[in-house]
Amino acid sequence: MNIEKQEPDYCILIADDDIDDQYMIKQAFASINLTENVQTVNDGVELLDYLHKKGKYKNIETLCPKIILLDLNMPKKDGRDCLKEIKANSKFNRIPIVIYSTSSNPDDITYAYELGASSYITKPYSYQELVKIMEVFKQYWFDIVKTSRTNL
Repeated sequence: MNIEKQEPDYCILIADDDIDDQYMIKQAFASINLTENVQTVNDGVELLDYLHKKGKYKNIETLCPKIILLDLNMPKKDGRDCLKEIKANSKFNRIPIVIYSTSSNPDDITYAYELGASSYITKPYSYQELVKIMEVFKQYWFDIVKTSRTNL
C-alpha cells in the first residue's frame, strides 16, 4: 500500500520584520522536524493582508494559520495593534498568537496577555536556545494543545 504524506491544510505564520529571525526560526523548526508549512510576513500590514486575503495575497491560496508567531515591534503596524485587531475579529480570534519579541519588559508582557496573546516568548540570544524553545513550542502546540481550525 502506498501512503502519501498529505500536506497540512494550515500553516505556522511568522510575523517578524527581521529576515534573520525568520530564517533562524525556520531553521530551528527544520532541526526538530516540524514539517508543517511555515509562512512568513514582514510587517503588521502584511500579516493582516495575509489573513484578509488582500494586497499581494488577494489572488493566491493562503493556508489558515494554526498558530501565529508575532513580533511586537514591526514597521507599518506593530504587533500590539495586529494582536488587538485579530482578537477583535470573530473570524480570526481563535487563532493562537504567540508573541516572539526581544522585549522582556513586564509591561509589554502584561499588555500582550491583556490583548489576548496565548503565550509570550522572549527571543533567545543563541541558536541553541532557540532550538530548545522551539522543541517545547512544538510539543505544546502540536502534541498537547488541540486548536480549532479557522477558515480564511
